[in-house]
Amino acid sequence: MDLDAQGGNSRVFQRLGGQSGNNYRQQQVCHHWRAGKCTRFSCPYLHRELPQPPSSGSNGNTSKRGFAKDSGFSGSSGTRRTGNFNNASTWGRGGNKVLRKTEKLCNFWVQGKCAYGDKCKFLHSWNMGDSFTSLTQLDGHQKAVTGIALPSGSDKLYSGSSDDTVRVWDCQSGQCMGVIQLGGDVGCMISEGPWIFVGVPYHVKAWNTQTNADLSLTGPVGQVYALVVGNDLLFAGTQDGSILAWKYNPATSNFEPAASLTGHTASVVSLVVGANRLYSGSMDKTIKVWNLETLQCVQTLTDHSSVVMSVLCWDQFLLSCSLDQTIKVWAATESGNLEVTYTHKEEHGLLTLCGLHDFEGKPILLCSCNDNSVRLFDLPSFQERGKIFAKQEIRAIQTGPAGLFFTGDGTGQVRVWKCVAEPTPTA
Repeated sequence: MDLDAQGGNSRVFQRLGGQSGNNYRQQQVCHHWRAGKCTRFSCPYLHRELPQPPSSGSNGNTSKRGFAKDSGFSGSSGTRRTGNFNNASTWGRGGNKVLRKTEKLCNFWVQGKCAYGDKCKFLHSWNMGDSFTSLTQLDGHQKAVTGIALPSGSDKLYSGSSDDTVRVWDCQSGQCMGVIQLGGDVGCMISEGPWIFVGVPYHVKAWNTQTNADLSLTGPVGQVYALVVGNDLLFAGTQDGSILAWKYNPATSNFEPAASLTGHTASVVSLVVGANRLYSGSMDKTIKVWNLETLQCVQTLTDHSSVVMSVLCWDQFLLSCSLDQTIKVWAATESGNLEVTYTHKEEHGLLTLCGLHDFEGKPILLCSCNDNSVRLFDLPSFQERGKIFAKQEIRAIQTGPAGLFFTGDGTGQVRVWKCVAEPTPTA
């Protein structure tokens, strides 16, 4: 899929300080400098960002070796239940705390030839924010990373790419332990318990990391773009718009076809399970809601105006993002149908949603955009707490244990990140 950047709304800035005259100017950041266009030699405004106000938190340790095993998150989209927001009206209530950054990554720094060094107006870092840190990068894929999986009970990380391979990484050393040739683009990848499922054209590959079982599930027409497990069924969203389901049979040690869900008129590119429902996002701009018991479509959501790239269940809410530059928050009405309770707008098309908790238990939403960045938002306020940058679009985000998360971009690079506790301010 070609995901083109789209124009959007202007940025919103938080003005700090309240003085007048020259003192007022001295407390303001130059907007021309932010845009990289200030030509005044003696500018009365600041050519730097004002420091963030201190916030309370608990201290935590950051380990750069190995992946701990105490995460409460699981599922193909990185999380199934990560908050308890009983009041839909709290979504987007960040007030004047919402700070929208205009920092841009220095293209010359990316190429290793910026001559300005520390004096450069643009960002010389792959991330912005104090609540997470980069641990390492894993290089080897030749094309876009489209799936990342960390199977239960395994000390290996798996990454799939459109270079037709799955790479296996040692979690302690970060070394590539093996390359699996698949003969087709990896459209998606998830793990469920010891199983790894990989979507490729016309097949779903299934591997058991404990028994070494290696299965190939046939039936999909075209590329498999999305996978999820729910109600003891494996679901696959396919290029022809159908959703296929398989059920594991212990007697035969195989996955047997269980159902085919039809109704979408274009490719199904995102799936998630929650509240006894299966939710499917499609290139036909809709989300369909399926009853997991009957496998019947019970509602079609049509509020997005472009491809629904990702869906995520968060407590009793459904979140969705689209190339229409919006994240929508859905909640059930008294009739049981879902309706939009809040819409968050960005300046670019949105690709992938993922959720995690920080070390204080606060929920964080990660959202990748097709401007080669990932935004990190506090929920339910949607206050931005940081950004991640990449050379190309980040197509895959996956959470791990102990505050770890992983990103894979269009160049084939996988990065390992970790949430860190914010420092406690001293009196």
